[in-house]
Amino acid sequence: MKILVSSLEASANLHLTEVLKYLDNSEICGIFDRRFGTALYDSKEFSAMGFVEILPLIFKAKRALKQMVELAKNCDKVLLIDSPAFNLPLAKAIKEAGLKCEITYYILPQVWAWKKKRVAKVERYCDNLASILPFDERYYTKSVYVGHPLLDEIKVQKTELLNSEVIAFMPGSRRSEISRLMPIYKEVARSLKHKKLLVIPPNLKDDIDEIYGNISEFEVVFDTHKALLQSQFAFICSGTATLEAALIGTPFVLCYKAKAIDIWLARKLVKLKHAGLANIIFDFIGKEPLHDELIQEQVTPQNLLNSYKCYDGAKFLNACNELRGYLKCGSAKGVADMLLR
Repeated sequence: MKILVSSLEASANLHLTEVLKYLDNSEICGIFDRRFGTALYDSKEFSAMGFVEILPLIFKAKRALKQMVELAKNCDKVLLIDSPAFNLPLAKAIKEAGLKCEITYYILPQVWAWKKKRVAKVERYCDNLASILPFDERYYTKSVYVGHPLLDEIKVQKTELLNSEVIAFMPGSRRSEISRLMPIYKEVARSLKHKKLLVIPPNLKDDIDEIYGNISEFEVVFDTHKALLQSQFAFICSGTATLEAALIGTPFVLCYKAKAIDIWLARKLVKLKHAGLANIIFDFIGKEPLHDELIQEQVTPQNLLNSYKCYDGAKFLNACNELRGYLKCGSAKGVADMLLR
């Protein structure tokens, strides 16, 4: 079986890794991390943060979309992972070209946050809707909850609180978010006597000095899950890492700084009480927030330190167990089954 894959984000490629374990006899083509094989484009070429940084990629994306439709002509199935700004037009173009290859959309557009009109497009142009959040079914009529990918990828979980005197600092995976958070993280680190781990994505390993500057306060590590497991607290940039920390059981505070225009647009368009996915999930099931959130001007060294000093570890750990129970299982096998049937 030949599968056209569109996996533009680093997180999407992590999820793809797990799905491919169940697709041994399949060939893939399209857009993904080149470690999986020959790709039309490496997914890194489409990495951007915020509305403004995406603009230069528009022309490349239009060219890539046409090329992907050509590739689809020789494929049996299509797997779209997240990235609705590209993947929805791709699904539409494949269907309008009259191609018969079945389209599976994995990690559905977050219509519960904004752009609810996308539901109609997703259900019109995609054959299988693989949901990773149980509450997606409130918005989609065709979605099937397959589990959550992080429960495939996370192999560790705390069963008790740690007093390890180790603190993890996670400034994100994109250069722009790292540049905004690192000066604050460095100031916080100087105020703590603990062992301080700076978690750096493996793909940035060769550019540490250029991206992070002087990091003599920290011990550099590259394994997110191992760092979170041994840490008693973490300072984390908004993103997938916040949910990883919640599922592992490491108390943390979410920190998010972006360009002023991006924040302004997000506040106008996104209708949610929270930024962190664990908090969003808890809000949907009628629970109070799991962790603190500091956004934009709230991201100060003193506020970060206050969140660390005031967290309730026992309460956090109990809530994390509840979160795992709600998500139930990993999703990779369920997605693979959709593709294989």
